[in-house]
Amino acid sequence: MNNEQLHIDTAATEQKIWSILSTVVDPEVPVLTVIDLGIVRDVKIHDDHLEVIITPTYTGCPAMDMIAMNIKLALAEQGYKQVKVVSVLSPAWTTDWMTETGKEKLKQYGIAPPNPKQQVCSDQLFASNEAVQCPHCNSYHTHRISEFGSTACKALYQCDDCKEPFDYFKCH
Repeated sequence: MNNEQLHIDTAATEQKIWSILSTVVDPEVPVLTVIDLGIVRDVKIHDDHLEVIITPTYTGCPAMDMIAMNIKLALAEQGYKQVKVVSVLSPAWTTDWMTETGKEKLKQYGIAPPNPKQQVCSDQLFASNEAVQCPHCNSYHTHRISEFGSTACKALYQCDDCKEPFDYFKCH
């Protein structure tokens, strides 16, 4: 096998691995894949194993062990038996790494996606509150109830118009 053929085979294998990873869902937000979240940083193909580099959304995120196991299972189902999942903390994950498709999936699921940049509502009591759009009625008349929602990466908000509570996937 010549070098050009080896490069093509490696590229095809890497593309297949990324495709498999796009089916692995986040256990805390099952409408998102690890690709939607942007936590898969790299895939390395070695002679005797694969290496998948991931970055947690939060240091100490309890879902990371399950995500690593689900990555290994998904790849094993496709014949990749020797898989090493490596967690890397630097650079720290940011919501900027989420795909636009992932953000839209969040909204459709009823979770307000992270804002593209910090916004401030002038009529809010605390100037540090973000203007978060309600995923149910699209109103920006919302307020934060709690810094923490159903998981540490989300805050609990309520819409002042439709009165529905909702999680907001916090920017960071």
